[in-house]
This record gives sequence, structure tokens and C-alpha cells, in this order.
Amino acid sequence: MKVLICPDKFKGSLTAQEVCDHVDIGLKECDSSIETIKLPLADGGEGTLDVLGPILNLEPVILEVNDPLFRPVMATYYRSENSAYIEMAMASGLQLLTVEERNAMHTSTYGTGELIVDAVKNGATEIYLFVGGSATNDAGIGMASAMGYQLYDEFGDTLGTTGECLNSLRDFHLVDPQMAYDTVKFYVITDVKNTFYGPEGAAHVYGKQKGANDEEIEILDRGLQNFCDVVESKMQLNLQAIAGSGAAGGLGGGAIVFLNAEISSGIETILDMVGFRKHLMEVDYVITGEGKFDEQTLHGKVIAGVAAECKEMNKPFGVICGISTVSEGDVQSMGVDKVVALVGPDANSDKAMKEAGILVEKRMSQFV
Repeated sequence: MKVLICPDKFKGSLTAQEVCDHVDIGLKECDSSIETIKLPLADGGEGTLDVLGPILNLEPVILEVNDPLFRPVMATYYRSENSAYIEMAMASGLQLLTVEERNAMHTSTYGTGELIVDAVKNGATEIYLFVGGSATNDAGIGMASAMGYQLYDEFGDTLGTTGECLNSLRDFHLVDPQMAYDTVKFYVITDVKNTFYGPEGAAHVYGKQKGANDEEIEILDRGLQNFCDVVESKMQLNLQAIAGSGAAGGLGGGAIVFLNAEISSGIETILDMVGFRKHLMEVDYVITGEGKFDEQTLHGKVIAGVAAECKEMNKPFGVICGISTVSEGDVQSMGVDKVVALVGPDANSDKAMKEAGILVEKRMSQFV
């Protein structure tokens, strides 16, 4: 029997690679004849390049940029020949701020723009921008400013580049181009489908976790709507109609405006990059997983992507997870053979987090 092991990380306890290793150990303890292929995955959010770097043999590039509050921070992006891979969370992510520092009114994607400028300067003609885990709600105007765009209010004065500035935006122009961006193909990789503004938009869905209170969320949402109006008037482009434009505080839409970017599904793009289908053809069974198997899993996460591929190729697969809240009906509709959770009679949530590796190995007996 040959098994493809292809999980996402168990956030807060195990990396995707560590999950692979523990699944591998557990399976072979049950049956030493089992062959395995270990293929850690990610969905395009923060940590994606930790997974892709070794698989694609990417070269790291480290430089000092501005963090979401304009403080110096060392950030890494990756290169392979003329392609660059940028995880915006490295420069503009929530992980760079303390809980007290979080407030999407005052944060900016300026540092992400600096990473893009460096990649283009060093010859990148194709850039993949992974946009999960942002601390921002600035529609990408910070990124644009770093790239040479000037932003103006109704009086023709220049604007700042944080979320609170969006309401005052009336126009923008590329007045100081750092590079010839029109020769570069940009791809925004995201696992969310949110609209730009409104109840399902960037501010209302993600503003609170980025430190904004209810009043500030309304201000940010109006700012996103104003940005959308300015863009539609200037470019005859309706960002609100584009699924995923609200990703990363509107950076998804901003990348379309400022970079002429194409929005792509996180998990689908990553499965293509790592040659998932080739590996799938070689195996008899698949084990995928993530920390929490829940409603969000059904919409663009790793398990959903793996499930779609397995269903198409008629390959049975199971899920290992920290905890599962997915209904039996959804499990069946995804075609999951078996769901095994770490949380159970012998392990509460705390134990499952602290002893995740040991429990993953132990749970493999339920798959063999």
C-alpha cells in the first residue's frame, strides 16, 4: 500500500512538515510495509512559503522594509530564476504586531510594496503574491506608494497610506515609477472570496481581528467603498464584482488596480506548483488534514482542494485533524473516507495542542 501524506499545518502546534513526519511514523509503526510520499501543503495564507521553499528549491532574499506601523523589520521573499514569491505577511502581517498594536486604521502595506520593488529590480518578470494573515485594511495604497504611486485628496494634496486615509482618496497616479511594472505578470494567491466592502467585505469580516472597533470598522468599510468608487470612475473597473478583491484588507483589489494582477485560488495554485496530481496517480490512499476541520475548510482550504482532486481521480482519502466540527452530511459530500480527530476521550483540547505529534502517531491505527 502506498499513501500520499499531504496536510496543512496544525496552527499553534505542528508545521505541515511535522504533521507529515508524525503521520509517516504512525503508519509505519502499524504496518512497516506501507510506502509513503510526504507532501506538506498550504492554502496561500501565512506560512505558505515555508512549505513551498524546500519543494520548489527557492532561494531566499532578505531585506529591511517597513512593518505595518512603518518600523524597520527584516523580511524574506523567495526567487527562482525570473519568478519571485512574496508572502505579504512577512512585511505587513498581523504576526508582526502585539495585540495592543493592532488597529487596521493605522496600518499599511508599504513594506509589501518594498518587497515587490526589490523583486522587480532584481529581474523578476513573474511575481506570486500570497496575501493571507494581513494586519492591514488599506486596499493596497501602502504597497502602491512604495512602488511610486502618489495619492491625492479632493484638494490635490497628497495622502498617507493607512486604512483611515481611504475615505479622503480622490485620485492616484504613478508619478515616480521605480520599475517597469507593466512588464511583470502578477498573481494574487488567496484562499478567501470576500467582496471588497459591505457585510461580506474586508472590514466587516476581518476588521475586528485586526484591532478595529465597531465604529472603526464602519469607517474602514466606507473607505473601501470610496476607493471602489474612485477606481470605477477612473478605470471603469468594478472591484466589488470581483470575488477575492477583499482579501488582505482589500489588497486583492488593490493589486488588480495597481499591478494589473490576476486573482488565483490559493490551494489550486499550490497543488499545481507542487505537482500534486502526479503524486496522486502513484498512490492507493491519501491522508490530508489541518488543525481545525470546520465550515471554513469547505471553502478553499487545503482539505477541500485535496478532496476535489481525489474525487476527480477516484482516490480514497482520510482526514486527520485536531478537532472536527464538520457535519456528517458535509463529510459525505466531500467524499471523505474517514475523519480522525486528536481531541477525544483520551485527550482534551489542551492535551491535543501540547502533545499533537504523539497523538497523530497514535491515531494512525484508525487508518490502517
